Amino acid sequence: MAEQDFDTAIAAVQREWVGRRRVQEDEIGLTTVRRVAGMLDLDPDSFQLGTPLPPHWFTIFFGPIFRQSDIGPDGHARPGVVLPPIPLPRRMGAGRRVRIMGRLRAGEPARQTTEVVAITPKKARTGQIAILTLRQTVEARGQTIAVDEFDAIYREAVPPGQKGPAATPTPAPTDAAWSDEIVLTNPLIFRYSAITWNAHRIHYDADYTRNVEGYPNVVHNGGLTMHLILDAALKRAPGELTGYTARLVHPLFAGETLVMAGHAAREGKMSVWGANKAGALCAQLELEFAK
Repeated sequence: MAEQDFDTAIAAVQREWVGRRRVQEDEIGLTTVRRVAGMLDLDPDSFQLGTPLPPHWFTIFFGPIFRQSDIGPDGHARPGVVLPPIPLPRRMGAGRRVRIMGRLRAGEPARQTTEVVAITPKKARTGQIAILTLRQTVEARGQTIAVDEFDAIYREAVPPGQKGPAATPTPAPTDAAWSDEIVLTNPLIFRYSAITWNAHRIHYDADYTRNVEGYPNVVHNGGLTMHLILDAALKRAPGELTGYTARLVHPLFAGETLVMAGHAAREGKMSVWGANKAGALCAQLELEFAK
């Protein structure tokens, strides 16, 4: 698409969609909670009705519900069904800015209001991109549990049979005070996609991933990358998690090892990150805790 046509199309989507809101309810069912626990290698039976969930677990719930006939060729809902019809076909999570005021509880209903905050076109090294920013407000028991500003990047299509442009990796920090590792297996990626109701084919269909989107293998879900890093960091937490920022900078693929590492907490804050075994930085997070 020519640059002028792209700008015109984005402006039309901005006028129609910025400020639009969608509400998704979730029962935070005990069975689902226990499935999440099992996926994360926790004891499912340790969760009972009313059990407060870890503070960052709200990101696993509230997956948008839509008809099978509304699914597009990439496994996402077709443009305009749930998210704005941005005229670029490839979508990936990029990061989030989160404030946490409370916790969800197993078996207690909650709801999430998602507002389209901004649609920002840019020119990148790889071509035209657009950044979609959503503000997701989670409420339960008459109070706000969390406010999550989430960014997704839309990119141009990769020519058939070609690989997508590879960014030069940034080395991860080498002065970690702690680190954990986990192998990103296909079953783990599948279970996360199933629990979050995410049918994006790059997370399970290797042929599609290579031939259409230009990646070398099934892509690990960025939401799970952030979640696993938070799980590792909270083992060393000095207090209750009250917020974090996260940035995804390099993809991870099925079969790779995620190295989760960080600095020691200081003055209620902690810098943490994820890397692959080659030392490439994949995600950066800055955490804040109650003092």
